[in-house]
Amino acid sequence: MVFSSMIFLAVLLPVTLLLYYILPTKLRNFWLLVVSLIFYSWGEPVYILLMLFSIALNYSCGLIIGHIDSNNSPSRNRNKKIALVIAVVINIGLLFVFKYADFAIGSYNAIFGRHVHLLKIALPIGISFYTFQAMSYVIDVYRGKVKSNRNIVNFAAYITMFPQLIAGPIVRYKTIEKELRDRKVTVDDFYDGIIRFTIGLGKKVLIANNVAMLFREITTIEAGKLSTSMAWLAVLAFTIQIYFDFSGYSDMAIGMGRMLGFHFLENFDYPYESKSITEFWRKWHISLSTWFKEYVYIPLGGNRKGARRQIINIFIVWALTGLWHGASWNFVAWGLYYAILLVIEKLFLQKFLDKLPAIIGRIYAIIAFVIGWGIFVLDDLKYPKQFIEALTFRAGQGLLDKHTAYLLINFALVLIVGIVGSTSIPKKVMNKLLDKHYNVKLVAQLVFVAIVLVASIASIVSDTYNPFLYFRF
Repeated sequence: MVFSSMIFLAVLLPVTLLLYYILPTKLRNFWLLVVSLIFYSWGEPVYILLMLFSIALNYSCGLIIGHIDSNNSPSRNRNKKIALVIAVVINIGLLFVFKYADFAIGSYNAIFGRHVHLLKIALPIGISFYTFQAMSYVIDVYRGKVKSNRNIVNFAAYITMFPQLIAGPIVRYKTIEKELRDRKVTVDDFYDGIIRFTIGLGKKVLIANNVAMLFREITTIEAGKLSTSMAWLAVLAFTIQIYFDFSGYSDMAIGMGRMLGFHFLENFDYPYESKSITEFWRKWHISLSTWFKEYVYIPLGGNRKGARRQIINIFIVWALTGLWHGASWNFVAWGLYYAILLVIEKLFLQKFLDKLPAIIGRIYAIIAFVIGWGIFVLDDLKYPKQFIEALTFRAGQGLLDKHTAYLLINFALVLIVGIVGSTSIPKKVMNKLLDKHYNVKLVAQLVFVAIVLVASIASIVSDTYNPFLYFRF
């Protein structure tokens, strides 16, 4: 089930919220757990068993670590570490089997000329997200940053929480530990949640889906008919699509969290306005960058063991970041591409960029992340080799062609809205015009949100293209 479907918007979400507020406070986490399991099992009920196993494993390991920590046994630290290792190894092992086994087997076959049969196991939706959440909990219990949760319902509600279950943001346990035990929803929270959810829905349905049609049209063209301009138009379309797809989902997740009394951390902060790649990754998918920093980069030594070790750590983290996004070599290349840029910036480029006008840094960052999306998207293409040739000015149709002009004209409006909407310009303009007139601003906001909601529902009902890119991660 997806948020941008009528069954969710017209049935599951209203029923969930209605019963959530009718039920006594002590039963709300149980109801949230039930709804989350229904939501997850809608498309693939068999993988509920995998999720329940993950809940049992991490809940038990958290309790064991907490119990060991309360004793003053001489072997306390060793026993805690054993329990942590067991949890981490099993979590990563499950992720490897379901997400990376066939990738490893295929790579082995290609390198050594073998013919080992692939497992062909379907990828459970959202496994990367809830596995990382579960591991962050156990690691934080081990570090003493949070206490182990003895309430299995509360812990299971945290792991399965449907607003951010299948495409993030990655919510660390320590962020909502207190709210799992006791939370209240104010009128302002609920209002802000509705606004945030509706804006996210509009991002997804009205912009991401329409730009996705442009991308899909180009990438299904026969290889020999692809021009350089058309290939770069496809990359531009994907650049817009992935931002509005993923940030839209995050907005919806954060909005629903507010309706339920949870305050998830922001996942995007206008990353396409960045003046460097270092800044870009502070603003794009913030929850993932933070997770890798806290649980991989810093434990590896971070920048505390000299420049050489820091560079190695950066490459390790970004190779893993690439793999997290998908079991394919283009994702590894994408991660390493960013590792190279980040190392270059840390060594000398950032100091140079800081002395230049901001517009120079923005142009550099835009070129860098657009090229990055060109690498990222190769796994989705029918003709990746020919697509790379087109991007590098070796297209069979040359630099320009009439079909590109036709597509630009037909998709001009959504491309312009996407480009402008990915910046903070609309928000700044609105605030400047209406900041001193609260009532006018409130009315304008309500009218805008109502238009977005109606247009989004109309688009959904019309059965337009409606995928979620990050479901596969």
